Amino acid sequence: MSDLPRFPPGFVFGAATASYQIEGAAREDGRGPSIWDTYSHTPGLTANGDTGDVACDHYHRYREDVALLRGLGVDSYRFSVAWPRIVPEGSGPVNPKGLDFYSRLVDELLAAGIEPAATLYHWDLPQALEDRGGWRVRETAERFAEYTAVVAGHLGDRVPRWITLNEPWCSSFLGYSIGRHAPGAQEGRGALAAAHHLLVGHGLAVETLRAAGVREVGITLNLDRNLPASGSPADLAAVLRADTQHNLVWTEPILAGRYPAAEEETWGELITGADFRRDGDLELISRPLDFLGINYYRPIVVADSPHRESDPALRVATDNRYEEVRLPGVRHTAMNWPVVPDSFTGLLVGLKERYGDALPPVHITENGSAEDDTVAADGAVHDTDRVAYLRDHLTALRAAIDAGVDVRGYYVWSLLDNFEWAHGYDKRFGIVRVDYDTQERTPKDSYHWYRRVIAAHRG
Repeated sequence: MSDLPRFPPGFVFGAATASYQIEGAAREDGRGPSIWDTYSHTPGLTANGDTGDVACDHYHRYREDVALLRGLGVDSYRFSVAWPRIVPEGSGPVNPKGLDFYSRLVDELLAAGIEPAATLYHWDLPQALEDRGGWRVRETAERFAEYTAVVAGHLGDRVPRWITLNEPWCSSFLGYSIGRHAPGAQEGRGALAAAHHLLVGHGLAVETLRAAGVREVGITLNLDRNLPASGSPADLAAVLRADTQHNLVWTEPILAGRYPAAEEETWGELITGADFRRDGDLELISRPLDFLGINYYRPIVVADSPHRESDPALRVATDNRYEEVRLPGVRHTAMNWPVVPDSFTGLLVGLKERYGDALPPVHITENGSAEDDTVAADGAVHDTDRVAYLRDHLTALRAAIDAGVDVRGYYVWSLLDNFEWAHGYDKRFGIVRVDYDTQERTPKDSYHWYRRVIAAHRG
């Protein structure tokens, strides 16, 4: 297409979804409850009291959704496996019907000429494990490795690309500090322990996947481009604390085998003498990867701010003396996120500059926008803003490649409108509209645009 640069030969174009957001069938075929079942059924925690009980009914309509992927022309489809569908109690007996569902999905994808990419954890922790401490305790990481072995043993011969965790920042800090995601906790040291045990779980899963002989192993991080509200020393110091919490807490252990240099400045007494860390953990966490998955949506502008809670005993792990401020003069999506494509380039180039050859090949495992879609009289969805967002971010991605970042693929978020966590069904990210009353799927203009991009790349 004339308005989009070309990508290197072999570049992978894909689309992504997540289990709890689309599958539904929450109580069918032996699936156990997850923390998101519990959270979404707690009054007042999700918009309109929405739950993922039905979602997009993908569990029953996966063939229809694979047909949409085939029509789109993608090379790869990134889906996630629901841990409680495989091991309902988090440990112990395996549910064969759960394995059968993903086996059928993988076979359907392969028959359509689409490469499966499986994410092992996209936030739906079995509730039974949360009842025993969740990610605050090391046992959960150990159970995660056992679950990984089950799934890899069943699908590893047909799924070439594996992602251990999706966005551990959300699992730990949104879930255990801010409380806006399941399990809805607001803690200090508990959230930092959760972050560390997610990393330990990742390392154990990498070892397990290597032993299973799968082709590619990686992790997906939602890295943010943190920008100062001003050039003042105080705001610049706030950016370092924000970068430590959002990015370096993950990239430093995984890519450099060390903890962030500014972690004590960021967390103070919450991190001092962290007894959840053990000798050998960094070596485990920093096992070599075949790729790094990056989810990118927007930059964050931060300003210096005092602690929100003066009593150290009551501080949560995200109370780090900075606040996010609105970026003026740019369009904001329906999530109120600023649209600044150049910051996408800056994030990727900055990673390359910081980690050099230690940065593995990159896959953009999510990128997209929630927009206030409307259905036209003819039933079409003319999502012009989403098309512009995708075009401009693909252009920014090409600029990062030209600057020397080894980017191998791009997955649009999301194939379908879906359950958007605490936002319920109010926010629509899909390039395919879902009518939640009828489950009718309608490809939007962005779907047709993305199909033309992929076709032009192959032409």
